[in-house]
Amino acid sequence: MWFKVIFMLFFVQVLAACASPEANIHELSGDMPKIDLNSAIYEVPVNDGVSYQDVMDSLKTVSEGMNFVNPANFPISDHMKARGVDPQGIKEVHSYCNLSMGAEIMLDHPEFLVFAPCRIALYEKPDVNKKPHLFLALDRPTFDLKSIKNPTERAKKSAQQLEDTLIQLIDKARKGEI
Repeated sequence: MWFKVIFMLFFVQVLAACASPEANIHELSGDMPKIDLNSAIYEVPVNDGVSYQDVMDSLKTVSEGMNFVNPANFPISDHMKARGVDPQGIKEVHSYCNLSMGAEIMLDHPEFLVFAPCRIALYEKPDVNKKPHLFLALDRPTFDLKSIKNPTERAKKSAQQLEDTLIQLIDKARKGEI
């Protein structure tokens, strides 16, 4: 009888922990923001004193050093301006591809191609002080993989490796590291 009561209390405790918002947050080392496991978007502010050009130089240099190619860039704010719309700052999407990391996902689940290549957004928006500030954000491959029914272990590992590497890339870019 007591065993059942203790087991039920333990079970309720485990369920409560899983339901808490903190259970859906993954902390990274250093000063990187936490990852919300319920969101496809991982966003980081660009450090103060780091310019747009510093971020762009860092993205180019660091991504090449990580064996990524940058097959396309989408200057969204330029296209908005051409249509007479004020973009209210920088709005760009940069695509990155590293087939040595992502191939396993696409071999096991070709439908994952809809999420390829990986995208990193660079944009301005008001910070907590209502001043325009640069931000970097990425679409998390591990979250995208949730859209695939029964993903293989190989695909899960590959998505995690890809996401971890992209987070390293935006961490360096937000600091203007080369």
